[in-house]
Amino acid sequence: MSIVEMKVPVIGESVTEVTLAQWLKKDGDYVNLDDPICEFESDKATLEFPAEAAGVLVHVAKEGDDLPIGALVARIDTSATKSGTAAVPSVEKKEVAAPAPKEAVENTKEATYSTGHASPAAAKILRENDIATANVSGSGRDGRITKDDAIKATESKPQAVATVPVAKKEIPTPKITTTAPAFSRTEHEKKMSRMRRTIAKRLVSAKNNTAMLTTFNEVDMSALMKLRKDYQDKFVAKYGIKLGFMSPFAKACAKVLLEMPDVNAYINEENIIYHDFVDISIAVSTPNGLVVPPVRNVESLSLAAIEHAIAGLATKAREGTLSLEDMSGGTFTITNGGIFGSLLSTPILNEPQSAILGMHTIQERPVAVNGQVVIRPMMYVALSYDHRIIDGSTAVTFLVKVKELIEDPVKLLLDI
Repeated sequence: MSIVEMKVPVIGESVTEVTLAQWLKKDGDYVNLDDPICEFESDKATLEFPAEAAGVLVHVAKEGDDLPIGALVARIDTSATKSGTAAVPSVEKKEVAAPAPKEAVENTKEATYSTGHASPAAAKILRENDIATANVSGSGRDGRITKDDAIKATESKPQAVATVPVAKKEIPTPKITTTAPAFSRTEHEKKMSRMRRTIAKRLVSAKNNTAMLTTFNEVDMSALMKLRKDYQDKFVAKYGIKLGFMSPFAKACAKVLLEMPDVNAYINEENIIYHDFVDISIAVSTPNGLVVPPVRNVESLSLAAIEHAIAGLATKAREGTLSLEDMSGGTFTITNGGIFGSLLSTPILNEPQSAILGMHTIQERPVAVNGQVVIRPMMYVALSYDHRIIDGSTAVTFLVKVKELIEDPVKLLLDI
């Protein structure tokens, strides 16, 4: 019998522990070399763990376990054949069932391949909608269920609607989002995911270890909205993606950050580290929490390239496939609470960065223009900054410069 021990590999310099998010292969399954056997959730990303040899897999760790680097995860019996004639005995004694008929084994394998395993994002969607993974066909690698598969399964799920007779008509009752009975006072407990724990620690650290302050302004979005309306069709036809609001804001911030290097710097003990480039972290909401993967060298990218980069990172974030490289770095952050309807907020710093820009919902409001009251689409913007490195006047000037570029996007496009 030849046994290969699968241990948690070194993932990154700052990663000392991971959580076993889910097994992708069952205990006793035959796995091939490089087959993903499980998923690890680190502080920054979800990673697949490939098999280091071909053979029969025996689970050692359990889903949800926190494992330090180097901890034993599983064993692989390389002496076993694909038919599974020799398996490594597990720690606990288990009853050995009689071998299933060949036809049943083949049917089971076929069903397993068709249903696949769900990605973390897909699994959460299926759980929330009470849909079994066995009832969903995966379109991903090796039959894996992606987030799109889960969303389609949710949309196709029949909705049962309760009705009551009123005047010989059936009127559907309003949809109730909770399953708890009226006046229920029950509670339930759930372990925080590793990402949520990391987010909690970083937020507390940012509040406790920085002199954080926020300054506000408002932006007239008329010119930018007109630009998008006039050129959107041509932009999509040429670049294959829509022009949103995030890329002009990112480009405007990059331009001003190079002019005001203090906002693009951070404190390292008694030194200040300045950047001659701009990597803007874009906040993306996922089922597991908020992640901020950076778009690199924004100062050198076109609006179309920025839009494609943001779309690619957002897709990977929601599917749980961001790598550690995707998550590393960033010199400045932009978060857009406006997509959720936020009118105003004070964003919290993304350490070790020294500043973060908060965008908000666009709302028509009466404003004074040349002595006349007119209705304009207005957006509040907020800049939270570390007062240890950025003076108040610097923060206010930064926000005013960004406002001017957005309100007159020709300056942004002509780089003047």
